[in-house]
Amino acid sequence: MLSPMKGLILAAGRGTRLRPLTHTRPKPVIRVAGRPIIHYAVENLLQAGVEEIGVVVSPETEKDLRLALEAYPVRYILQEEPQGLAHAVGVARGFLGQSPFVLYLGDNLFQKGIRPFLEAFSEGVSAVIALVRVENPRQFGVAVLEGERIVRLVEKPKDPPSDLAVAGVYVFTPEILEVIQDLKPSARGEYEITDAIQGLIERGRKVVGVEVQGWWKDTGRPEDLLDANRLLLEELAPRLDGEVEESHLTGRVVVERGARVVGSRIIGPAYIGEGAVVEGAYIGPFTSLGPGARVVRAEVEYAILEDQAVVEDTPLRLQESILGVGAQVRGRNGLPRAHRLVLGDLSQVELA
Repeated sequence: MLSPMKGLILAAGRGTRLRPLTHTRPKPVIRVAGRPIIHYAVENLLQAGVEEIGVVVSPETEKDLRLALEAYPVRYILQEEPQGLAHAVGVARGFLGQSPFVLYLGDNLFQKGIRPFLEAFSEGVSAVIALVRVENPRQFGVAVLEGERIVRLVEKPKDPPSDLAVAGVYVFTPEILEVIQDLKPSARGEYEITDAIQGLIERGRKVVGVEVQGWWKDTGRPEDLLDANRLLLEELAPRLDGEVEESHLTGRVVVERGARVVGSRIIGPAYIGEGAVVEGAYIGPFTSLGPGARVVRAEVEYAILEDQAVVEDTPLRLQESILGVGAQVRGRNGLPRAHRLVLGDLSQVELA
């Protein structure tokens, strides 16, 4: 790995595919397995030895991201208008200077971290691109390889030339900034990072593709969030720091400090956040409760409840559901059945 290396996390997007969850907060601060998504990006960079980290934010996302990242010494870079990934890199020119850097999409998750991509970034290499084999390459930027070298990139092709999709981590020399400076907007009016990489290839520079080790998740849709939550909870180490009374816990369960579990059954893997309350309830596998969430006389399974979310007195089991900050689901009498919900922050639903 060449050094010194900087890190640049992109977190200015509006996350429209996740609405209503992202009407009031940016996608990278949504919790999976108890932590904001962007925490995993910062930790992966730090674990790979990248200590100087910038985060590209928008006027709409800056406040929430500053709150989520207050424990980390990062620098914030403002992108006034969303004009594509390459444009976001361009606005960070002052932070990046002449250093090589890791570009990390703030809503992506990598099971094995990012060290292999940095290790492939050796003398004579202008870029390293993380690649993953996918079943639906039409939805991604797609790479064509000759050996380890990428010879062509195509953005969301109708007729994909391979099944190797570009994942959310890139390593660049500062030369990419020169390419971006001369870049033209694409047909959708954005400055595409794939076009910038293609510009490096056309200049004869060496661009290397490295396949992702372990799983990779782009958390663009509700089902992706739930699956990411599942994958991360599967690696959970059990820990009981909170109060557990007259309850039965099975498997890998974390109960954080200040949380209370009373007269309930929890089947792991499951995460109960700080200050959360579980009372007379059933918490099924692959469920995470954020700080201050409450599940009282209710059943929840394969779900994400964010900070202060409430499920109380419901006559049904909540499955495959995401409740935003402060969202409430309360019930009356009725026959048990399963429902699937995706609720934005401060929503209220009464189930009769």
